[in-house]
Amino acid sequence: MSDISIRITGRAGRITLTRPHALNAMTYEMCLAIEDAFDAWRDNDAVDLIVLDAIGDRAFCSGGDIAELYATGTKGDYAYGQKFWADEYRLNAKIFAYPKPVVSFLQGFTMGGGVGLGCHGSHRIVGETSQIAMPECGIGLLPDVGGTLMLALAPGRIGEYLGTTATRMSGADAIFAGFADSYIPELNWQKVTETLESTGDIAALDAAKIDPPASPLAAQQDEIDVLFDGETLSDILTNLHVKDSPFAQESLKKMGRMSPLAMASTIEALHRLRGPSLSIEKALDLEYRFTFRAMEHGDFLEGIRAAIIDKDRNPSWQFANMNVPTAAVAKMLQPLGKDALKLEKMT
Repeated sequence: MSDISIRITGRAGRITLTRPHALNAMTYEMCLAIEDAFDAWRDNDAVDLIVLDAIGDRAFCSGGDIAELYATGTKGDYAYGQKFWADEYRLNAKIFAYPKPVVSFLQGFTMGGGVGLGCHGSHRIVGETSQIAMPECGIGLLPDVGGTLMLALAPGRIGEYLGTTATRMSGADAIFAGFADSYIPELNWQKVTETLESTGDIAALDAAKIDPPASPLAAQQDEIDVLFDGETLSDILTNLHVKDSPFAQESLKKMGRMSPLAMASTIEALHRLRGPSLSIEKALDLEYRFTFRAMEHGDFLEGIRAAIIDKDRNPSWQFANMNVPTAAVAKMLQPLGKDALKLEKMT
């Protein structure tokens, strides 16, 4: 497959995304090929660990390739997108629970589907160019691919902030928020990868990592915890309007570009997930309830039209006044019954 290179090199299973012209956006075919590789290497004694990386300086993976989702959805075919998301989520869960080390090198943009691919493994490496984000609310989705799990686990109300504003994290920010583990200067990544291949020993990562720079996100946490501490989107917007600080104004500006329904659903999802029973399975199940309905009942198709197709950056969102009824959120997140997400292939 020209979009991806899958091979065994030394002691490592190697998966390299090779679509730099498309910021390594992941197609459906790439998703299935990656899952097949993970399945094949699980019980292969020749493979001690898996290394995920990508060619090009601009992106590890900028997200899922959504052109086909739009093409099918606008024709009233919602089944293609529903199957795409179900299969992608199964891969996310498989990476999260994988019994061997999974090392990902996250240069440049790692967003949306790229987070699902690169940020569920056991060893997530960032560097100088890393920019990690969950921008789904900007296209009418809630953060998915297991993103709600990481947002729910982030310190304080960082999850609400990142999920509703799509703010990009630096490498240091990503470590602070729980989306990455180690900071290694990118000039050393090739040498580290070669050591992983030759030894199959993740000790090479500890030997190469350095202390990350200061995290701007960590410095903002106190204000974020106050402003984004609300039960609903309306509560958070009230906090932001009352505070009227430069940070609050910037947050309102970012949220003004997002789907109100998606933001309100994101906040509700994070509140439902937090607690001792949080799991990747629960997060993906809740996300799938939303994405399953996103084309027919949500803002997804309009969000893609405005951002990708017509590129007018002027979406006509539902509830554009930001007053999202509780019933609308409940409808998007209610159980799917017989259509619920199934992850049986994990076993």
